[in-house]
Amino acid sequence: MIAGGSSLDKALIEMSLEDKEQYSKKIMYDVREKYGDDVAIAFSGGKDSTTLLHLVKAAFQEKIPWRVFTIDTGAEFQEIIDFVHKISTEWGFRLITLRNEEAVKSAFPKDRAECCFTRKVIPVNKAITDYRLKALLTAVRWDEHDARTGDLFFTEREYPAHIRVQPLLHFREIDVWAYLKKYSVPYCILYKKGYRSLDCDPCTRKFGAPGPERNGRDQEKDSAMKRLREAGYF
Repeated sequence: MIAGGSSLDKALIEMSLEDKEQYSKKIMYDVREKYGDDVAIAFSGGKDSTTLLHLVKAAFQEKIPWRVFTIDTGAEFQEIIDFVHKISTEWGFRLITLRNEEAVKSAFPKDRAECCFTRKVIPVNKAITDYRLKALLTAVRWDEHDARTGDLFFTEREYPAHIRVQPLLHFREIDVWAYLKKYSVPYCILYKKGYRSLDCDPCTRKFGAPGPERNGRDQEKDSAMKRLREAGYF
């Protein structure tokens, strides 16, 4: 599966939730077989990355075999911070916090895309290099943003060199919520307070259905998503 890249097609999108789960687990087994321990999982505390982490745990007998990265931008909701640490304690994994100290100590730039690059992309890329990772799992979904509709389950990244793995690519927003409900998976309380998609506090507002999922995100940054993702954003 890894060698071929694995593109997303209509049949995968229309799978049952159970079949989507099994497909995601197959991806994880392939990653484990090919890259062993040289892998990390990105965990933001949002609904998608919580689903990804739970699927990893379910795939490997309730244990998470890889490093788990979370990013400290200096601007997270306190509810997100509390939730991330609660899950790391309850699920028994070692959480590694990534932080660009120089950027966090400085004032927030007016350019939101620049802010994301310095506070998120740079520390992630540094960690991939420092830990000599061969693969990074993220919770990217095809239907969340137009910039992701053409994504692959496996993508070779040149800088830093690694494989970007997206086991939830074929999930829809409705699938994520169905999964969380099916397995009684805890999720951040902010979703119950009117938030639909979570980013840093200054770049997120309450926004419910109907409408695009990320309408509550900062639109200046979202308009620069293609450029950010080319640099390593997910």
